[in-house]
Amino acid sequence: MRKITLVLLCLVGLAGCSAMDYAKESVSGIYDYFSGGEDNSTPPTPLVEYHQELEAQIVWKESIGVGADGHTLKLIPAIGGGKVIAADREGVVQARDAKTGNLLWEVQTEIPFSAGPGLAAGRIILGSSKAKVVALNSENGEQLWEATVSSEVLAVPVIAKGIVLVRTAAGTVVALDEKTGRRLWDYEHSVPALSIRGTGMPLVIKDNVIVGYDNGKLVALKLSNGKYVWETTIAMPKGRSEIERLVDLDVDPVEVDGTIYIASYNGGISAVSASDGEVMWRNEKISSHTGLSYDSSHLYLSDSIGQVLQIEQSRGAGLWSQKELNHRKLTAPTLYQNYVVVGDFEGYVHWLSTRDGRQLGRVQITDTGIGVKPVIADGIVYVYAKDGTLAALTAH
Repeated sequence: MRKITLVLLCLVGLAGCSAMDYAKESVSGIYDYFSGGEDNSTPPTPLVEYHQELEAQIVWKESIGVGADGHTLKLIPAIGGGKVIAADREGVVQARDAKTGNLLWEVQTEIPFSAGPGLAAGRIILGSSKAKVVALNSENGEQLWEATVSSEVLAVPVIAKGIVLVRTAAGTVVALDEKTGRRLWDYEHSVPALSIRGTGMPLVIKDNVIVGYDNGKLVALKLSNGKYVWETTIAMPKGRSEIERLVDLDVDPVEVDGTIYIASYNGGISAVSASDGEVMWRNEKISSHTGLSYDSSHLYLSDSIGQVLQIEQSRGAGLWSQKELNHRKLTAPTLYQNYVVVGDFEGYVHWLSTRDGRQLGRVQITDTGIGVKPVIADGIVYVYAKDGTLAALTAH
């Protein structure tokens, strides 16, 4: 606990500084204290023997520079037009053939990327640790425009109806013109001085933008002009210590048939009406800061101790939990056919059964942690590790 205290004191001391200051990287490890790893008091669960029911295979594996270089960043590959596009923390951007992994183009921008890429028709949008948003041509990597925002970008930029939505670490949502990078509007919202490193992506539903904040609030804004539509409380801070009162909404919200699902660190998982923000149900027993996936009737998430959970969409009840991967710093889960796929801190990718959560197969792509959710496209699982390893996987 002494290390946690020191980190918190550092964070409080830096609270008044610009979020784009690189000094913050030295204390960004607060995320890792909550999600396992070498400084966590509870050691990761060793991998256990299991009955292998499917074979996971590496189709191809390549390197994208230094990757996240061990940091907690939302550098998630984007797939489109037969290409996989990924960026690293030192400014490298690569496009590779999605089927073969062959390099199509590479650019070195020297921009410290921290989130992205977001992908639109002909454009790649990336955010940086130094409060820059950059648009590149998806065909050759040529820079199209650059914009400055209020602080570091820790969520993948979202493109909708010609607008680029950027969520900054300082709590601001900035809307930029997709073609030129011109600022269209911004919305400022106060954030607590102490929070877990990370922010959720904006979610666009029809004409509204949905944004979750570190104070447990979920806010809806008009996509066209950023005007306030509604606000609802997802999680209420509880407890006496600052750690106990953390209720960050760092999970990317998802929407299914007019219902928004979002999880909070320390504050449960909730279903919210997209039209007016009414909370339809809340399960306060769950804590998560990684992410959600869903199928026709269930939600899947990795909680803050590394359990993978299946939740009923209709009422929020837990159906099964996979506990054999506790404290392994799991990524958010993703759905692949009838399987749940997650990565862990030792570079393993695990396949679990959607029926009961049992382990079905696993493969190690690197000995470094996987920090971001696997991406599925055309029957292939793409996994990007913190050391820059990008792998395409299948299982049968």
